Amino acid sequence: MNQQYPSVLLEKAVNEFAKLPGIGRKTAMRLVLHLLRQDKATVDAFGQAIMTLKREVKYCKVCHNISDTEVCQLCANPQRDASIVCVVETIRDVMAVEATQQFLGLYHVLGGVISPMDGIGPSDLQIESLVKRVTDGQVKEVVLALSTTMEGDTTNFYIYRKLEKTGVRLSVIARGISVGDELEYADEVTLGRSIVNRTPFSGSL
Repeated sequence: MNQQYPSVLLEKAVNEFAKLPGIGRKTAMRLVLHLLRQDKATVDAFGQAIMTLKREVKYCKVCHNISDTEVCQLCANPQRDASIVCVVETIRDVMAVEATQQFLGLYHVLGGVISPMDGIGPSDLQIESLVKRVTDGQVKEVVLALSTTMEGDTTNFYIYRKLEKTGVRLSVIARGISVGDELEYADEVTLGRSIVNRTPFSGSL
């Protein structure tokens, strides 16, 4: 046992919390000590929520967003415009775009962007399922709403090459989002305007 920890159990808990993104050991210690101060029912509910999430959460078979059912609430909503699909990198980006209340179409979550440095290629992403959605014929416009990074632009171009002969309209969110910014950190007004003022994507920016 590390001498700075009075308990092996405490050390193990801190180690697990410290594995979370953005959580250092000091923050992990504060979180663990906070949980120790709670009553047993509160801690049990916390642990149960995490285990239930991992065991029972589903991914929408249409857009790959997190869902409690086979098809998520957005894809199942008849009020949404199924002819427009907004392509995003992560589930967090769906939440960011939804918060703007400026987009009434559907989504497609890639699960990342093409990044050879990280060993992520097109086959590791949900690109083929996007192509299938488009070729099925209902989709009229694909909005590319990926982060304005080199990896995001590379992925935009790859998708463009896969879809350019389908006849679907391809657009990209307006560059109100600063180059290099990740979508989830954009403020709602800027992101909303970028969605509304999207421009045709021609394979170059």
